[in-house]
Amino acid sequence: MMEQASPLMQNLRRSVVWFVASVLVFVASSIGLSRFLETETPTVSLALEAFNVDALIAEVTSDLNDRNNAPDLDALLARARGALAFNLADARLYSLIGEIKYQQGEKDEAYRLFDQARKLSKTEIHALQRSISRNIEAGNLPKAVGEIDVLLRRWPDQFSAVATGIPAILSNPEGYQAVLAAVEAEAPWRASLFVALSNTSEGLDLANRLLLGLTGSPAPPTSSELSGVINGYIRQRQYEPAYRLFLFSLSEQERKLGGYIFNSTFEPASRGKPFDWYIPGQSGLEVTFATSQDVVEGEGGATIRFLNTPVKGAALQQLVSLPSGSYKISLIASARNLKLPKGLFWSIRCVDPAGEIARFNIPEGTYNRQTLSLDFSVGPSACPLQLLRLQSAAIAESWRFRYVGTLVMHKLNIERLPS
Repeated sequence: MMEQASPLMQNLRRSVVWFVASVLVFVASSIGLSRFLETETPTVSLALEAFNVDALIAEVTSDLNDRNNAPDLDALLARARGALAFNLADARLYSLIGEIKYQQGEKDEAYRLFDQARKLSKTEIHALQRSISRNIEAGNLPKAVGEIDVLLRRWPDQFSAVATGIPAILSNPEGYQAVLAAVEAEAPWRASLFVALSNTSEGLDLANRLLLGLTGSPAPPTSSELSGVINGYIRQRQYEPAYRLFLFSLSEQERKLGGYIFNSTFEPASRGKPFDWYIPGQSGLEVTFATSQDVVEGEGGATIRFLNTPVKGAALQQLVSLPSGSYKISLIASARNLKLPKGLFWSIRCVDPAGEIARFNIPEGTYNRQTLSLDFSVGPSACPLQLLRLQSAAIAESWRFRYVGTLVMHKLNIERLPS
C-alpha cells in the first residue's frame, strides 16, 4: 500500500497546480487583451503578446505613413522580418517588407516581394495597388484593368484609390477595350465608374464613349447611367452634348414621342432622365399620366387633382433645348370645378443665365378641350437651355388659398414659327 503523502507534499502539489493554472489564465487573458488593443494601441498590444502579427503590421504601417516623423526604415525592416520568421504564410508581411524596400529605393526587390504576397493571397490589398501602378506606368493596361477588377471585387471601398488613373487608361485604345469588356461583364464597380467619370469634363467624354460602346451589347446602358452622364454635362454647362446624349438614349418607341417638348401628350412612359417629364411631388396635389386607351372618355394626358390644400411651387417640369428663334406654345386642356386662388401657369425660363422668357395662365372653372396659346422668342445665343414648368404663383402656403378641382392637360406643344 502506498504511503499517504504528507501534508507538506500535498500543499506543495496544490501550489504547483495553482501556479500553472494562473500562468495559463494570464497567457490567455494577455492574448485576448492584445487582440482587443491591437488596432487602437498596437504598442501596448505588442508588449502583451510579442508575436501578435496584426498589431505589428498596424504599428509598422502607421510609422511608414507618419508624415511628421521620418521612419527608421532599417529598424522597421528588422521588425517585419522578425515577424516573418514566425508567419511565413502571411502575405501582408511580404507586402509590408516590399513597401519598406520600395521606400529604400530597392524597387526590383520590392516588386519581387509584392509578387510573393500575391502568390499567397491574390487579393492582398497593398501588393495589388502597387502592381496596378506598376502596370499602368509600364503601359500594360489590360493587366492593370484585370488587377483593378480583382481589387474592387474584394475591396469595393477602394474605388477612390484607383479612380484617378482610370481616365488615362480609357484614353488608351487597349485600356479602353479592357475597361469596356469589364463593364460589359457587369463588373460590380460599373456604377461607381460612371459616377466618377461624370464629375469631370474630361471624364464625361470618356463616359459618353463607354455608353456608346455598350449600346447593343448584352449589358446596354442603364437609365441611371445615362441620367448621370447627362446631368454631368449640364453641371459642366455643356448643354448641347447633354441633349444629344438624351436623344441618343431614346428607344425606337420613345423617339415617336420626340419634339421640342418630349412626350407632349403625357404618355405614361417617363424614364426620369433629364429632358423628360419630372414630377417634383407636391403634397397638395396628385399627378397621373394616362394614354387615351386607359381612360373612360378617351381623353388621355396629364391629370392634376388638387386636394383642397394650399399649393406652392412646381407641379410638373421638363428641361428643353430651343435654338434661337420664334415659337408658339399651345395647350389643349379640360377642367372640372377648378379653383386656383393664387393662380397656376406654365412658364418657360432660361436656365443659364436665369430669367423668364414667357408664361401663360391656366383658367379656372369647368371647360372641355380648351386651347390656350402664346407666342414667344428665344434670343440668339442668349439661352442654350430652358426649363418648362407648371407652377403656382403662391409665395407662402396659406389655408385661405386652397386649390380645388381637376385639370386634364391633353397636349402641350411647342412649334417653331416661320422667321
